[in-house]
Amino acid sequence: MIILPAIDIQNGQCVRLTKGDFATVEKVAEDPLETALDFQNQGAAWIHMVDLDGAKEGSRINSSVFLNVARNTGLKVELGGGIRTMESIDYYIGAGISRVILGSAAISDPELVKTAVEKYADQIAIGIDARNEMVSGQGWLNDSSIHYLELAKRMESLGVQYMIYTDISKDGTLSGPNLTQLSCINEAVSCKIIASGGIHTMEDIKALEEMGLYGAICGKSIYKGTLSLKEAVEYCRKKESGKE
Repeated sequence: MIILPAIDIQNGQCVRLTKGDFATVEKVAEDPLETALDFQNQGAAWIHMVDLDGAKEGSRINSSVFLNVARNTGLKVELGGGIRTMESIDYYIGAGISRVILGSAAISDPELVKTAVEKYADQIAIGIDARNEMVSGQGWLNDSSIHYLELAKRMESLGVQYMIYTDISKDGTLSGPNLTQLSCINEAVSCKIIASGGIHTMEDIKALEEMGLYGAICGKSIYKGTLSLKEAVEYCRKKESGKE
């Protein structure tokens, strides 16, 4: 399992939210590039980044921040937030972003997902964010009537290989991930599942790794010091080498 430390960007600043509520915004670090380099020094190979302004506006707002990290670190950047057109997908992947996340587009524009996957294959991930098991979009501002497992199966049928699953009620709470829902989605589709939301300690990392997930996104736990990124990365690498 890979560990993806997270940097969410609002107005060019490194922030975290609680349960996706923009009113709870909290600045957690000074400089995005320096933070990313610190993650790299602790052993991370990937970084998960989100354009919070872009998620609300549906456009590229903080693109310079993400491209700066992609160009000036050795990290592979996984990026989401407001990416809803092929033009934006082409722009980011062409500029060095390793994996682009489509969230709201998975609900409203499955044809875009299909086209993107046909063109970029494993460089496309789908972000499935759910509240009470029902998918939410537009920066978590709009709830839908689609069950998260139904959307996962739809996306799998379009050729999607990677999915990021977030239980919004857990996000930013440090209360532990929703292991039940993560297990259900991992069993429902053949895609590689990345867990997001609520990760607190190494015990959570161990539980997710034992579940056989592809990855885990860690944000507030790293910033608050309840999880050592270095320890988590080393644990997962040792477990992976033991499987070879």
